[in-house]
Parts: sequence; C-alpha cells; structure tokens
Amino acid sequence: MNFEGLDPGLAEFASAMHSTLDPVLDAHLNPSLLQNVELDPEGVALEALPVQESVHIMEGVYSELHSVVAEVGVPVSVSHFDLHEEMLWVGSHGGHATSFFGPALERYSSFQVNGSDDIRQIQSLENGILFLTKNNLKYMARGGLIIFDYLLDESEDMHSLLLTDSSTLLVGGLQNHVLEIDLNTVQETQKYAVEIPGVTIMRQTNRFFFCGHTSGKVSLRDLRSFKVEHEFDAFSGSLSDFDVHGNLLAACGFSSRLTGLACDRFLKVYDLRMMRAITPLQVHVDPAFLRFIPTYTSRLAIISQSGQCQFCEPTGLANPADIFHVNPVGPLLMTFDVSASKQALAFGDSEGCVHLWTDSPEPSFNPYSRETEFALPCLVDSLPPLDWSQDLLPLSLIPVPLTTDTLLSDWPAANSAPAPRRAPPVDAEILRTMKKVGFIGYAPNPRTRLRNQIPYRLKESDSEFDSFSQVTESPIGREEEPHLHMVSKKYRKVTIKYSKLGLEDFDFKHYNKTLFAGLEPHIPNAYCNCMIQVLYFLEPVRCLIQNHLCQKEFCLACELGFLFHMLDLSRGDPCQGSNFLRAFRTIPEASALGLILADSDEASGKGNLARLIQRWNRFILTQLHQDMQELEVPQAYRVAGGSSFCSSGDSVIGQLFNCEVENCSLCRCGSETVRASSTLLFTLSYPEDKTGKNYDFAQVLKRSICLEQNTQAWCDNCEKYQPTIQTRNIRHLPDILVINCEVNSSKEADFWRIQAEVAFKMSVKKHGGEIKNKEFALADRKDLGNPEGLLLCPSIEELKNVWLPFSIRMKMTKNKGLDVCNWTDGDEMQWGPARAEEEHGVYVYDLMATVVHILDSRTGGSLVAHIKVGETYHQRKEGVTHQQWYLFNDFLIEPIDKHEAVQFDMNWKVPAILYYVKRNLNSRYNLNIKNPIEASVLLAEASLARKQRKTHTTFIPLMLNEMPQVGDLVGLDAEFVTLNEEEAELRSDGTKSTIKPSQMSVARITCVRGQGPNEGIPFIDDYISTQEQVVDYLTQYSGIKPGDLDAKISSKHLTTLKSTYLKLRFLIDIGVKFVGHGLQKDFRVINLMVPKDQVLDTVYLFHMPRKRMISLRFLAWYFLDLKIQGETHDSIEDARTALQLYRKYLELSKNGTEPESFHKVLKGLYEKGRKMDWKVPEPESQTSPKSKAWDGTRETELDAAVFSSVLAL
Repeated sequence: MNFEGLDPGLAEFASAMHSTLDPVLDAHLNPSLLQNVELDPEGVALEALPVQESVHIMEGVYSELHSVVAEVGVPVSVSHFDLHEEMLWVGSHGGHATSFFGPALERYSSFQVNGSDDIRQIQSLENGILFLTKNNLKYMARGGLIIFDYLLDESEDMHSLLLTDSSTLLVGGLQNHVLEIDLNTVQETQKYAVEIPGVTIMRQTNRFFFCGHTSGKVSLRDLRSFKVEHEFDAFSGSLSDFDVHGNLLAACGFSSRLTGLACDRFLKVYDLRMMRAITPLQVHVDPAFLRFIPTYTSRLAIISQSGQCQFCEPTGLANPADIFHVNPVGPLLMTFDVSASKQALAFGDSEGCVHLWTDSPEPSFNPYSRETEFALPCLVDSLPPLDWSQDLLPLSLIPVPLTTDTLLSDWPAANSAPAPRRAPPVDAEILRTMKKVGFIGYAPNPRTRLRNQIPYRLKESDSEFDSFSQVTESPIGREEEPHLHMVSKKYRKVTIKYSKLGLEDFDFKHYNKTLFAGLEPHIPNAYCNCMIQVLYFLEPVRCLIQNHLCQKEFCLACELGFLFHMLDLSRGDPCQGSNFLRAFRTIPEASALGLILADSDEASGKGNLARLIQRWNRFILTQLHQDMQELEVPQAYRVAGGSSFCSSGDSVIGQLFNCEVENCSLCRCGSETVRASSTLLFTLSYPEDKTGKNYDFAQVLKRSICLEQNTQAWCDNCEKYQPTIQTRNIRHLPDILVINCEVNSSKEADFWRIQAEVAFKMSVKKHGGEIKNKEFALADRKDLGNPEGLLLCPSIEELKNVWLPFSIRMKMTKNKGLDVCNWTDGDEMQWGPARAEEEHGVYVYDLMATVVHILDSRTGGSLVAHIKVGETYHQRKEGVTHQQWYLFNDFLIEPIDKHEAVQFDMNWKVPAILYYVKRNLNSRYNLNIKNPIEASVLLAEASLARKQRKTHTTFIPLMLNEMPQVGDLVGLDAEFVTLNEEEAELRSDGTKSTIKPSQMSVARITCVRGQGPNEGIPFIDDYISTQEQVVDYLTQYSGIKPGDLDAKISSKHLTTLKSTYLKLRFLIDIGVKFVGHGLQKDFRVINLMVPKDQVLDTVYLFHMPRKRMISLRFLAWYFLDLKIQGETHDSIEDARTALQLYRKYLELSKNGTEPESFHKVLKGLYEKGRKMDWKVPEPESQTSPKSKAWDGTRETELDAAVFSSVLAL
C-alpha cells in the first residue's frame, strides 16, 4: 500500500517510539481485549486472546469472529493469509512477525524479522514465508528458522513483491527498476528498467503484469519482457490500492486538490478487453483498500481507514445498506487481506490488534490446506530418572505403548535367517595372469572395478527383462520391474522423451518397425488417435474423406482428409493430428457432449476413457454424415454396375454405416405406432442373468439390434403416458457394422469374463479333452481339406479370454426378422462361399478392428486399437499382398496374432468399440482418389481483416502464366505463436526434463518465387487468424504483434489456416521444391508431410556431421554479407535469404559435383564461427570474409520496381 496519502506521523513511525513503553494499558485500547493478557517489562503481549466465545455468525454475511493482539501499541503493517496452511500472518512496524492458527487465531509462532525496518509485504511458499522490508528479503520457516537472508542495496526502498512462479520473484519499490530474483540460487537474474518510478503494488494475470505507481498510474506489462503494453492514468495524486479479476481492473487513490491530496470517492474501473475505462463507481466510504471477492458475483470489498467496509458490484451502483463497520482499537486500519477461500477477511489496526471477519461459524482459509505441524510437548521432566547401573531395576519402568498387534521387530524365522550375499566371481583376467607362490596367488590389478567396491545387483542376470526395458519409453515407470506389472509392455501408455533437441534424437523406429504411420500423443485430446487409425484403414472411408473438400473453415471431414493424406505419404514416421484436433475443439456439439478434455484431466486420467471414446465414435460418424450430406456424391464412389452409391439426400457415410430401423410402440390398449428412423451404430445390451448361462456373441448382438423394452410413452389413443412395449426391427443392414460395447461397470465386465470362461471350456472339449491343467495336450493338427490351406487347432493360450467371433452371419427374414449367428471357416466349407448367399439376403461380416481400454493405475489408462490391415494398404506401403493384424498404440505399431485382437483380460484390457465389415466390401466399388485441390487456390483472395488495404499488400499473387511446375523452387518461411507454455521439471541433479513441449500455432506463412523474372518476390504472405488464446506472440523472434491476428483491428492480409494449408498442399502435390531454413519444424507445426526429395533445407546444406546447426543470420552474414533479423524476424526476408544461400551452395559445390572443395568451405565456416562465438558483429565493426553474392540495396530497389510495375498492371 502507498502511505503517502495517510497520516504523516504513521509514515515516519520508528521502532524507537515504542521500545520503552511502560506495561500499562493504552488509552485507546478496549479493556475487554486484554482481560487475561500479561505484559512483560518490554511492553509486548505474550499471549493473544480471542474475544468472547459466544459469537453468533450468520451464514453468508460477514461478521466479526475474533480479535487478538499481535503486539501491543505497535501498528500492524501487513497481513497475509497463508496459502498452504490454515494460518494468518501479520507483520508490524517494528519488524516483528506473528502467526495465528485457525479461525480461533491461536498464536502459532512469533519472531523478529528485522531490527529497525517495518515489514512491508509477506508471501507464503510451500516450505516457508518470504518477508520484505526496506532493503532486505528474508525467507524463514514457519517456526522462525532462517532459510536465506538476501540483502539488497542500501539505496533501495522496496515496497512490493510478486511471486511469478514457484522459483521466481519480482521486487519493486520507489526506485526506477524492478528486480527479478531466483529463489533456488538466491541471486538477482534480471533488472527491468521502469519508466515511471515507484512500483508499490504488483498483481499478475495470465496476460499481464500490473504495476501500481505512486504517481497514480497503473501499467500493464508483458509477462516475458516486462515491457509496457498499456497504461492507465487512474488518479492525479497517488494510488492507494487496486485489484484485478477476470476482465476488470478496479483502483482507488487520491486526487490533487488545492489544499493537497484528498481521498477520491470514485473508484476507477477499466475493461481489460477493450483497454479503456468504464463508468467510475461512486462509493460512500473513503476507500483505502479494495479487493475482489468473487463468490457468486464479482463483488468488490472497499475499506476505509476509519473502519468502514462496503460491498458492491464493480459495474453497478453502491448501496449504503451494504456498509458494515470494523471497530478498530486504534484510530486507523493499517492493512487488509482476503483468504484464498473468500470466507475470511483480516484487518490490522494502528494499535497492534488483528480482527477476523468471516461469513460462517467455522471458516477455512484455503480450499485445500495441508496439516500444520505443532511442536511436541516435552516429556523429560514428567518421567522418572532411570539408573542403568542398577541390575535389579525393573524394565517395566520404561514407558512402552500398550498394543495387541504384532511388533515390527517380530520377524518370522524364515525372513530372519542369515543369508549373506554371494561373492562375485573372480575376474577372468586375474585368473589368467595370476602366479602362485605356495598357496597365495599374485596378479596385476586390471582396474575394471573400483577399489573395495562391487556393484549391488538384485537380479542374477539381465535376461529377465524383455527387449522393451532396454529403451527408455517414458519417465513413467522407469524404475519398475516389468515382469511384476500386469499390463503387457506394448499396451502401456507411451510418451515421448524430449531432449534439448526436441524430437530429433527420439528413436521412433524402436516403437514402429513397419511402414505405417503412428500418431503422436502429446497434443490435447489425442485420446482419439486409435479411432482415427480405425477410420483410416477402412478403405471406402479413406477414399471418400480424401475426395472431400468444402469451403467450411472448421470442417472435420476436410481436416481428416488432410490427415489421411499425411498417413498415406509417411514411410513409418509418426504424424500428428493437431489441425484436426484444433477443428474438433471448435465444434460446439463436441464441447456439449463432454468430449473436450482439459490437459490436467487427460494427463491424470480422470476422464472415463472407455465412455469417452464411445461417445466420440458416435459423434464423429454423425459429424461426417452431416458434412457429407450437403455435397454431391464424388465420381469415385459410383458402384461398379453404374448405379449411384447412395440415395438422394443421403451421404456416402450414411450408405456405409447407416442402418434403417422401425421403432414400434405397442400400448396396452392395443394401439400401435410405427416410426422409421436410422442409426449409425449399435450399443450392446446385456441380458440380466446371474446363473452363468452360455450366450453366443451373436445372441447378445441380435438382442441389442432388435431391442425390446418396456417404458412409459405417450399414447395418442389414450391421450396420456402409458406403459408401452418398445421394439426395434431392421429394414436394411449397413455395409459396416459399428458396435459400442458399453462395458462401464463390474456387472458388464463380469458378464464378458464368465462368457469367455464358458467359451474356453467348450472350445477345449471340442478339440479333444477336458481342462486339467495349463499343459493340456490338444488334438494333433489335421488337414481338414481346406482348399486354401490347413485348418490347425489353436493352442490353449489362443483360446483364453476369447468370446468374440472373427465373423458373424446375418440374414434378413421375410417377416422383417433378423437371424444372427457366429460364423467360422468350417461353416463356410459347409454352407459354401458367403458371396453366393448375398442374393438371398445373407451377409457375412468380418471383424476389422477392436478398440480397447487399457486399465493402468500408474498412468491413468489409455486407448489402443487392434486393426486388420487389408491388402491394398500393404500393396501401397510394402508392395506385397496380404492381410495382417496390428496393434496401434499411438506411435507404437506392432504386428500381432489375430487371436490377440479378441482376447480381453477384464482385469486390464476392456473392449470398447467393435467394427465389423461386409466380406469383399472393397471389391464392390471403384475406389479411386481424385485430388480435389485445384490451382485456383493460389489466385488472389480477399483478406479477413477489415482494415487491410492494397497499400499494405506485401505480396503479389501468381498469374496464370506463373503457375509452378514440377521441380520449381519456392522459398518458404513461417512464424509461430505460443498457445500453451512448456511443462518441465527439474531433476535432483539440476537438469531440466521436458514433460510436455509448448504448443505452437502457425501465425504467418510466406512463399517467394524461386525463379523467373520476379525471383524473390513473395506470392503468399498470409497471416493466420486464430480463435484460440495466444499465450506468447514471440514478437522478438516472429515479428507478430498483438492485434496482427485479430480480424477487427489487423492491417495484414489475414486468412484462415485452411485457406493457406490448401495453397501449400497444392504446391506439394504439384511437385515443387521448398527452400528454407529449419523447414522440418515449420512443416511439423503447420501439420504437413512433405516428401524428403522436395525439401532443400539450408540448415543441413551448410552442416557438418556431429557439429552444431548454424543460424540463418550467421550464414547470411558469412556468405552473403547481409545483416538480417536485427530487431525482429521477417519471414519474407528469411525466405529470400534462404533462396540466396541455396544459390550460393550450388555455386560453391559446383551443383554438388565437388564435395571435397565444399567441405573445405564448411571447415572455414565453423572455424570462423567458433572465433566469433557464432555471433554476427555489430555494424561498422567487421565485414564479412566473403565477397557479396547479392547486393542487398540493389535487391530492394529491384523489388520496389517489380512491385510498382505489377501493381500498375
């Protein structure tokens, strides 16, 4: 608080004024407060006593609960509610700190912080309390022990501190700078200059630092650079207090009058969205302190120094009826604070008393407080002395707690037997070189082990670990014994281990030795990765989605098509669905269904993943059906016979997944109502049976499809709600049958477990015997005459936990009934091929995918998929024609046996979704993909920005005669902003481990012409509009400023991400070669997969193996004598420079024909870089050692001429 507007006598209060107080009662002190207070000769209260016990508190209304004396006669300078424990801390003008425990304000600790200066601010941390005095920062334990004592410069006059994170502190005062202090090293790390001296109050939100100045101004500063972003001139005299909540800032202070400073009864309120003042709030007290108390509304508490307190809304009118009075013992209130729970208010007055006001009889200071440690009472004096020299002294005198439980020291004999560790074998080198003299052997020390030390191993050999234990999978479970864990290693949740190089040195090939692409899991809401893979490996769906393109900005079908294209191009490298998930988060229905998970819920596994993925399955099919319904059926989806693939008004997704049903409602009056509808998937409905009866999966499926249930429904005949029988009949079967398993409780899990056990016993009996033990011998393998090969008997392990059939047979009967039965290869030999029976309404469905929920208490669980990958996918990727089951666990892909796809151990592997497809489905359709992206996407388009004018245009779109061809060069650069900060942890050795990388979003994409008369002229310079909150614009590195991406105020050429993405996709598909610096990261954030032969990255062109990467700025200075990236980065400049560097590379390497001579050039480059410490010299200091390859001034003049000539056209 700023004391300039207060009583001058208090501002100059010194400890010497009260050091010789007599132990008498102050005239201003209420005698009832000191009924049992003993005063020591120094005049300091030894015990702080509460007021009368019978205090009636009305719920929801603040009333005084307790008052205590902290230090008699010494004004309270600051109060603070502990953020970790149920404690209240107060500091005095004499430098003394006192803490009180709980709402009863029982004295907990009391100690001297500073001998001469007053305590100006208190901040609680997990392990102690920070105290700020005039030029001293002291960190002390809650009991009073000093952790560190940091002395500031004697000229400093500090008033405020702000904890920005767990280890960083900002300290400000009346000087013209703010200090940043690292609490781990207790050192000053930064000194930020302040244009307006006198920072007495500091606050922080997720957007700004707020600094209150003695001049009456409030400045808003950037969270990273501490630079001023905005400034409010609140009061003409001085600032007393301010607070921030949500989008509002409220301040109180003093105004200049002819007679001096006067307390202003108008509170200044500012809207942080528009950065302007709104209507001031007139109050009925002289405001000295204010705080937001957001409970049901954003209430403001305004406190005057005389003890008046008023509550009001910041955007409403103040009501005199909302004023209550605090009765200070002294004439003035000196401090005020609000607890984190908003249930308690603390006031400190000028006579050393503390008043606690609460809105409930038993308030809590924090929502979740930890237990407070209390000193144990000393029992030494109460125990009799024991003389150990007396042999006859009874041991019963030693106090031992009476217990009937077994003592910890009472070990069983089996565990207490001596078992010395076996000595390690003698080194073979020692035995080989040893020479014997009598019975003593001598040998030289091979120095293979430390002296007098041997390694302590719990395992006899490393062979007990499986192959996965040799590779660090994730920080989770790194120290656990794999063979003791129930979940198989390949099914556990996989995470990426990040290093200083990010993902560049992470070995994805260890987890995926196939040519199929996995999906990265670190993106928010990536729990749906397994379902994206399932949809991709449905050939009709894949072709349909990639043929789709519409004008809708956030179209899930378009984004899914782009992702499928990346999966097609990848040769085993993982992809990420960031753009798809970004569009997914913007769909209102997804949020309404609870499909958008917070990062904390996803990381901790709080969400029920099984239910979540089943809801997501229904949502995505419905959403794709709606996106496709508006468009004309693509030519690729015409049936081979020539008829249309789907009926009018329907979508291709509807034709593939839709099942037409009749819902019949029969009232007990005999009235029957029939309604036709359709469904895209079915949910399993399990029978109510506790006897362990055997059910085929086909029986349960039929019961779920042709569902019959009793429910209350409206009857038009009876004109009221009546008990009715609801039945569902099938009109038409889908091509792809989707089933949600709904195993959401132990009841359904027990049903699966029982049916699997019954099916196991029946299968073993069928193959030749009863189950006796695990080594049961099966019947010999026989040739049953299968024309395609041998039908072999399965093993015992293949039959366990299996209830799900690989194929089912479904038939529509004449009376609208449905027959469903399990189908095996033996049935096909008996009944004939399934294709021949389709003419009679009989269809065979084969299991194509199963999505399972992995229950793992360590990681919160995960979702994986078993997918039967078809012949067409293997043909494209590997050039072979076969089918194979694979496990897809994010970026882990592994071939598995087909029986593993239907084995569900309900203890850790629970089925969630099943996909069955009609046999020979792909052969029914002509599944050709026609690229829907046309060259028109590169032509001129309107900007989204309202203020954008032609004079601000920084690029010239391509003309029709400039359309790129195969092999053309295009210079590319992109700039990014940060959406989520990086999550990292510090290890015990001081190194940093990245848990989750920062989430970046592309903000600007620039493409320049790489050849022709207009070489170097950009034809794309798009700023990408974003609807997500930007945490950091990275202006120093990106050149993007706040407002550049806002369509309302931006003057740039603003487009949607989808629009620019289509331009880049067209350039990739046409076969151009991109030239740039660090393109790998650019394409990763943009979410593009570019073939390696189409990327010319100057990072790698000018790089020697096992050496550091060189910045574009240094390369441009060394080879081109250009000074770029001075204050900020500009993507046009960077892309054009990369093109020039590529030309220089071709010149130096003679188009790659003289690698040895170019190697010498690189050696010179690295030698120069080491001498210069890889820093470009300042102007006028040193010129480049290479001659100019491109005159920058001439280039700028050429650009201006080209721009003016083209614009004139």
